[in-house]
Amino acid sequence: MLEEWQTSWKNGDTGRKIYNIMPSVSLRPTNWIREDVIFFSQHGPFPAYLRRFHLSDNDYCSCGEIGTALHYATECIYTVSWHIRKSAPNFEHEWLKRVANNLVSRHKIRCIIKFISGNRDLFRPP
Repeated sequence: MLEEWQTSWKNGDTGRKIYNIMPSVSLRPTNWIREDVIFFSQHGPFPAYLRRFHLSDNDYCSCGEIGTALHYATECIYTVSWHIRKSAPNFEHEWLKRVANNLVSRHKIRCIIKFISGNRDLFRPP
């Protein structure tokens, strides 16, 4: 059963952002909470995600940049208190793995997601 699950996970079309962080299936639960899933799947209150599903007219943060999960974690002026050092573009997958495995970074991510969720009006473009 585990082999079949692993093959399905490896060859699937969905969940690729999580697959890049966790390429192996396991019966052992992760210690991720809701905010972790939102950030690492990049499915949440992010303008780029909302526009992709036609839930918003544009994908810009109110600061003027494209509103992605990585934008809020590394460069948005509204979340500067919790920023994590940005990775080089060609090392984004490795960077996400390191962030996922670092408790301090995950705490910052959780704070960002809670802040965005609680202040949605602040993150809408003018």
